[in-house]
Amino acid sequence: MEMRIPLLGEKFPELEVLTTHGVKKLPDDYKGKWFVLFSHPADFTPVCTTEFVSFNKHYEDFKKLNCELIGLSIDQVFSHIKWVEWIKEKIGEEIKFPIIADDLGNVSKQLGLIHQAKGTNTVRAVFIVDPKGIIRAMIYYPQELGRNMKEILRAVKGLQVSDENGVAIPANWPENELMGDKVIVPPATSEEDAKKRMDDAKAGKHECYDWWFCYKSL
Repeated sequence: MEMRIPLLGEKFPELEVLTTHGVKKLPDDYKGKWFVLFSHPADFTPVCTTEFVSFNKHYEDFKKLNCELIGLSIDQVFSHIKWVEWIKEKIGEEIKFPIIADDLGNVSKQLGLIHQAKGTNTVRAVFIVDPKGIIRAMIYYPQELGRNMKEILRAVKGLQVSDENGVAIPANWPENELMGDKVIVPPATSEEDAKKRMDDAKAGKHECYDWWFCYKSL
């Protein structure tokens, strides 16, 4: 089996994993749904605890986007269970999503989650996978930097909007500095399309800085 970081646009590797919610098959068990798989360096660590609390507080926001959450680290399942109990007892958050126990590191190796220059634990990786099991986005953070869950939510929602409307998503959407919550019209692919793009702008179908840079409201 080839061990390398999967690439954008590839099918998520077929894996059978042990989680705090039992055995799951990825990506098959999530067919028809988006899912975010995120790794953390270790249970019972401060930054990871803040992340799990934050992911849990945004859990319903992900659910509204037809998106599930799955955690992962190289800890054993009993460690995950005890940590989840601790979070509920001490912080009052009952973790709703499963956590993969990858104590042998097999899953982490297949997903490229262990970077030797950053230690033997998993880095803070994020995989956003669509309902067809295709990897649509990946984000990697070092152990010392906690993630921004609102950005991960934004990425899921932006990908869904792009798929549904055939558009591109600008920086900081839906609060872009140039166009607010508007989205970008795909660039013209011919001279005829370029001319039509500007004609459509004059007709009020969208707005343009130039024929290659047009945007519109949804």
